[in-house]
Amino acid sequence: MTTTAVPTEPRRTAGRVVVGAGVSGVVALVVGLLVTGGAGAQQYGDPGALVRWGLPVLTLLWQFAAATAVGLSGLATFLMPERGSTNRRALAMRYASWSALVWAVAGGLTTLFTFADLVGESPLSGEVFAQFRSFVFVLDYTRILAISALIGLGIAVVARFATARSTMTWLTLIGLFAVGLNALTGHAGNAEGHEEAVNAMGFHLLGVTVWVGGLIALAIMRPHLLDPGEGADLAASVERYSVLALWSYVFVALSGIQSTWIRIGSLDNLFTTYGLLASLKAGLLVLLGLAGWQQRRAVVRSLRESPASRRLFARLASVETLLMLAAIGLGVALSRSEPPGVREIPPADMVNTLTGYPDPGPISAADYLLTWRIDWLFLTIAVLAIGLYLAGVMRLLRRGDRWPVGRTVVWIIGWLVFVYATCGALGIWGRVLFSTHMIMHMLIAMFVPLLLVPGAPVTLALRALKARRDKTWGPRELILQVTHSRVNRALTNPVVAAVLFFASMAIFYYSRTFHLALTTHTGHLLMMAHFFLTGYLFTWVLIGIDPGPRKWPPLMLLVILFVTISFHAFFGVILTGTEYLLAPDFYGQLNLPWLPDPWLDQYRAGEIAWGVGEIPTLILALMVARNWARQDKAETKRKDRQARRDGDAELAAYNEWLAERRRARDRMGG
Repeated sequence: MTTTAVPTEPRRTAGRVVVGAGVSGVVALVVGLLVTGGAGAQQYGDPGALVRWGLPVLTLLWQFAAATAVGLSGLATFLMPERGSTNRRALAMRYASWSALVWAVAGGLTTLFTFADLVGESPLSGEVFAQFRSFVFVLDYTRILAISALIGLGIAVVARFATARSTMTWLTLIGLFAVGLNALTGHAGNAEGHEEAVNAMGFHLLGVTVWVGGLIALAIMRPHLLDPGEGADLAASVERYSVLALWSYVFVALSGIQSTWIRIGSLDNLFTTYGLLASLKAGLLVLLGLAGWQQRRAVVRSLRESPASRRLFARLASVETLLMLAAIGLGVALSRSEPPGVREIPPADMVNTLTGYPDPGPISAADYLLTWRIDWLFLTIAVLAIGLYLAGVMRLLRRGDRWPVGRTVVWIIGWLVFVYATCGALGIWGRVLFSTHMIMHMLIAMFVPLLLVPGAPVTLALRALKARRDKTWGPRELILQVTHSRVNRALTNPVVAAVLFFASMAIFYYSRTFHLALTTHTGHLLMMAHFFLTGYLFTWVLIGIDPGPRKWPPLMLLVILFVTISFHAFFGVILTGTEYLLAPDFYGQLNLPWLPDPWLDQYRAGEIAWGVGEIPTLILALMVARNWARQDKAETKRKDRQARRDGDAELAAYNEWLAERRRARDRMGG
């Protein structure tokens, strides 16, 4: 293997950018702690100056290292062209391995210091360390931090030996998951607006990681992208990163506004110390947006036209990275101070304590249409799904291709139904009424996929997205890898999809998982993802038109459909006959004054599960039968065309075979 010579100056520049970014973040952190008093001695249970100052510094360090590790693995997989004379991907993964190791060490120390902060003792105490080993995975807060640090350690080990792009892709996705997991530690579970704050923080952390990590990765790998090709590889990498940076900026800005408003609560609190620091952070975000716009407008074009513009990119990347880390440092400092607008839920409010929302009161017929409570996570998913789909359709139309209008219509209607199920009355009363929850379940798992699957999103994406020729994985390549993977082949086996659709539902409701889905934000999100994905998978194997594993004969699909729905109806019958209350620690403690008998509501839920499933089953059966008829018609046309081409040779051969059989019988009879 040969490598190109790397100039010394770009290497020094990359090192200065990384060091300067770290210093900028620490300075902003220290200033923020001094202004807010976040590192001041606590009146009760003070853990000492080592924890008060060390914990925020360690938090900043692991966030910086995690973003760098994810950015490098993402750069190697999705952004950076690979040439036959170099092995830049392997080099980027070695850097990612070292970054992830720093992430793991800093994350582990952050977990230890967090535990010491909770118990109010120094982490150097032998008693604290002994308790830490016993309780680190018992407390929710430390458990999440520990899991994130362990994932960082796993990435450090695997990245050192990763050579396949599929492995690098998994490392990037797992790294993003580990970073986003920390959103669960950012807002007290007994505070109002907990779920909205967690969702906003999740978007914020992911956006910052992609934004900061990608830019730092470009700064580190810039010397190796300066090849004899006049900077073409650097230009291509920066151009692709700019697209991700734009999306990340939108996510960071919108989630930051929502998160800040939840914590401030009113315009008057903008003039508190917390509010002023949050405003300063917002100002840095505006400057970063301007810098990103400048990069997208001028730098990418200049990189392609003139090698001298490499220094322009280096200067702009340096300024942008310094501002980014300063904003992150301020964010860490704000996390160590008390927000002025956060209110705790009174212990006596049992409905709010268990669900995170106040008692909605009895539901009326008008509420099903007029009452809404926006869930920004699900609304964002729906808006993105519709927006990206329409963008793909417009790209096809601009180049003269056609796309069926019906597919676009059912896709939009499907996501509108999804929004209604999650943000309308079903999403509100589904938190406290089993019957309403079951209606939401039926919509998400059966009706929404029935509308989305005929939209053929994979087919649209493969037609609209451009293929890459430089050994990187763009969106199109990633979709192809997933579509033709062995995991997808296993999951799209109709028997497997049917078992996942029905059996997992029965296990879910008759296990502790149902209680966790009702009382925890993580459980609720996993429940919704489970309903949607298993329903979409089952519908796709029956009527899907997107490319994938070979479809089973329609007759077998009809048999599987009716067997599965029979079990589904049987589940409803069992639920109506269950004489004890499911999730008793939840429904038994709500004590809703307008719901005298929770068991009767559970009985109604069983009736809904029994009866509502008949409608989508009938529609699915008709669509499978229609596909069957279309296949027969297409096969008949194919045989007719073949007969016209070869003079009906197949029929002639069959008649000749019959005639030979008759002659043979005549000879035997003679």
